[in-house]
Amino acid sequence: MTEQEAVPAGIDPSIPSVARMYDYYLGGKDNFASDREAAEQFIRIVPGIREMARDNRAFLSRAVELLARQGVRQFLDIGSGLPTRDNVHQVAQRVAPESRVVYVDNDPIVLVHGRALLEDNAFTSVVQADMREPEKLLTHPQVESAIDFTRPVAVLMVSMLHFIPDDALVARIMSEIRQRLVPGGHLVITHAFEAEVSAEVREAGQKVYRSTSAGALTSRGPEQLAELLSGMDLLEPGVVPVEAWRPEYDEDVTVDFTKPGILGVVGRL
Repeated sequence: MTEQEAVPAGIDPSIPSVARMYDYYLGGKDNFASDREAAEQFIRIVPGIREMARDNRAFLSRAVELLARQGVRQFLDIGSGLPTRDNVHQVAQRVAPESRVVYVDNDPIVLVHGRALLEDNAFTSVVQADMREPEKLLTHPQVESAIDFTRPVAVLMVSMLHFIPDDALVARIMSEIRQRLVPGGHLVITHAFEAEVSAEVREAGQKVYRSTSAGALTSRGPEQLAELLSGMDLLEPGVVPVEAWRPEYDEDVTVDFTKPGILGVVGRL
């Protein structure tokens, strides 16, 4: 994508977007020069970020497939990002074609690309809303018309909460979502984890993300994620690095909380 192409209203291509940076980590083309420059700065600080992004995406696919096989037929993907391979609706609808999926994002470019991809899919929609306003998001007319909250819903927040440094706001978002879930509902979360990195590396990484539209990057550990899901049943193996959550490729993958990475967890009411 170049700045000479049509840019949706509300987008400043000179400001890096976390959605477009993630697209770049995954090898996508839907990003501007500012996104690529910021992403490359972060790659120099965290050389394994591309692999982390791929592992994060693979975790999402495994979690969605598992929940679809267990009978979940509604998925609300908050902060869905740009379409890539094995999107939530593709994974869920391979298992059960009647699965309903609502993608939510606040980036207009995500909306444009998502709607183009989904225009012929009657069971999938894309909504513009912000996770920082959970009440508005959950009562958005398009969300309420597509999702029946009296039945089990899987709410996905994959690599989103680490963009909110305010623990109280994170707790409120989670509380609002959990209040809408009925028994059989699920929360699927992944979150950046800095582990044993130096203060210099931590500050350098945060500086890159302070320049983005999100404006922050915050690490939270396994205990903090488990606390967000307090009272829910955590599907085995609980809170672990995403590559160690029911891996298809290596059942003996090591759970290592000492290196930077992304943690994943699935909770069930």
